[in-house]
Amino acid sequence: MKVLITGGAGFIGSSIADKLLARGDFVVVIDNFETGRRDNLVPHENLILVEDTIANGEVVDKLMGDHKFDLVIHAAASYKDPNNWKRDSLSNVLGTVNVVESAKKHDVKRVIYFQTALCYGTKPLENPITLSHPILPEGSSYSISKTAAEQYLHLSGMDYVTFRLANVYGPRNVSGPLPTFFQRIHSKKSCFVVNTRRDFVYVDDLVAVVLKAVDGAGHGSFHVSSGSDISIKEMWDATIKALDIDYPVEEKERHPDDAPSILLDPSVTGETFSWKADTDLETGVKNAIEYYKKYGIEETFTHLTGH
Repeated sequence: MKVLITGGAGFIGSSIADKLLARGDFVVVIDNFETGRRDNLVPHENLILVEDTIANGEVVDKLMGDHKFDLVIHAAASYKDPNNWKRDSLSNVLGTVNVVESAKKHDVKRVIYFQTALCYGTKPLENPITLSHPILPEGSSYSISKTAAEQYLHLSGMDYVTFRLANVYGPRNVSGPLPTFFQRIHSKKSCFVVNTRRDFVYVDDLVAVVLKAVDGAGHGSFHVSSGSDISIKEMWDATIKALDIDYPVEEKERHPDDAPSILLDPSVTGETFSWKADTDLETGVKNAIEYYKKYGIEETFTHLTGH
C-alpha cells in the first residue's frame, strides 16, 4: 500500500510508520517537527520524509497528486501550547480540511484519524464513557480544534475510521505523567501525584488496531482503551520500579474541576476489530523508561492549561 502519515515523526505516527515499513508498505511522512523528533524515523528505502506543515494546502495537494495514496493516516496535531489557539486552529482544523479535501479529490480510499478523549469533556457524564456520550469539547483549545476536525471528516462522506484515544504511553511519548515523572526525576526535581484515575493504553496495542483499520476493518468512530483505569500513583510506582530507585513523591488532592476517573469503553472496538489491549502496565512502563534512558526527553507537553 501507499500511505501518507501526517505527523509521522511524532510518537504515534512514527510507531505506525515502523510497522508499515516492516511489512513492505510505501510510506510518505509529512511533519513540521514542532513536537516530532527526527530520531523517531530511521531512513528506509520505502520512506519519504517531507518537512512541512499540513496547514500548507498546496504542499498537501501536491503530495496527494504525486503519490496517489491508498490511505491517509492523519496523526498530525498541534498541542505544544494549550494557549495558542491560532496554531491549534491552523494545524488541527485548517490542516485537517486540507488533508480531507485533497484526499477526496485524489480518490484516497480511506482516512484514519486520531481524536482525543477530551472530546467528551474534562468531567464526563458517565464512566466508562460509551460512544453515545455527548460530544462536549469545550474544555481546551486542543479538544475543540480536534473535534472540529473530526466533524469535517464526518462531513466529507469519505470512508473513515476515527480512533478516540485513552492516554497512550510508551517509547517516544512526550506528553502525560510518565515522561514528566522521568524528566523530573532525571533533573532531581520534586514530584507529585494527584489522586485521580485515568485510562492508559500502550502504544503497540494502539498500533495493532490501527493496522486492522489500514487493512479495511471497521468504519466510523471507536475507542482505543485498555478497558480499565489506574491511579496516577500506580503509574508513579511502576516508574520507580522500572528505574529501580527510591524517590520521594507528594500525594495531592485533585482539583475540584478534575474528574476522579476518565475511562473509555472499548467494547465496540473489541467486537469490530477482534482486538484487545493486552500489554500490562509494568511491561509498558519498563519499555518506555528504557527509551527515555537511551534518547532522553528534551521537553514534555500538556493538552490542558493549568488550574
